Amino acid sequence: MTTKRLFAAAALVGAALLAPAATSTAAMVPQASNDTVLPGYWQYTTSALGVRDTETKCVRPSEINRFFGGLSTRRWQCTYPVREVGNGNARFEGTCQDRKGRRVNVRLRGPYQSESFRFTGGAQLARGTPYIPASITARRLAAQCPANAEYF
Repeated sequence: MTTKRLFAAAALVGAALLAPAATSTAAMVPQASNDTVLPGYWQYTTSALGVRDTETKCVRPSEINRFFGGLSTRRWQCTYPVREVGNGNARFEGTCQDRKGRRVNVRLRGPYQSESFRFTGGAQLARGTPYIPASITARRLAAQCPANAEYF
């Protein structure tokens, strides 16, 4: 994998970098509160080093914690010991590892609402090196998913 692709993957994971918020102060169940991320049909875009990737997924009510707390990828497994979620703001710090054992440190923070979130931060490929800017922007397209939607 080229360094640029590794950075992009790290950003996707880094952006995906959240994990179910065990220390969360915000319930992630379908309600009408602005402090609750709702299930439905979502579009999210990750970005790092000028590489952007956009996906759309249907998120069931039973999957909303996993979606908001850890957008999963097929290549990266992440853990986030630091998870602070509440009052419309979130902060996550942790590590992600691919199947070949490569690790990256990740940090993200930013605002969220019931139908959108934007987290910025970065991914660190090696200890002591600078964090590479990364972000994830997500928005809920609809409460109901189209018949052909891919599920999260």
